[in-house]
Amino acid sequence: MSEEPEQPNEDVERDGATSRRALMLGAVGASAIVSIRPALAATAVSIVHCSIPVPDPSRRAGWIAADGSVVNSGTAGAFAPPTRPLKGQDVKQALAGGNLPGVEYERSQAYMNYVRNLHSGTSGFTCFASLQMPRG
Repeated sequence: MSEEPEQPNEDVERDGATSRRALMLGAVGASAIVSIRPALAATAVSIVHCSIPVPDPSRRAGWIAADGSVVNSGTAGAFAPPTRPLKGQDVKQALAGGNLPGVEYERSQAYMNYVRNLHSGTSGFTCFASLQMPRG
């Protein structure tokens, strides 16, 4: 009778490796949850402090038409840009149905139409996008 050395059971080794991987993934997931919560809190605070230039710096000389498009300065029916960027908190309130502070209704609507038309890569887009994220 020849006795062959016992081969390690591959299933047991595979299950052990799988268990270790699951534990490692669980630990990573738990640390991600712990680190995300403070980031969300910081994001909520940063909304108050973010700003949206109207228009973006590359079109600084333009005015804002009623539909939110940027037109040549002096265009009839268009509005001169605000003297400073819009504050995130003011934009958030205007998105909820209010007016931007210190401007009449039509001007506020034109500025908000500009903001609603922002797209990725445009100055102020990240601020605008963060205003639209639901808070938990």
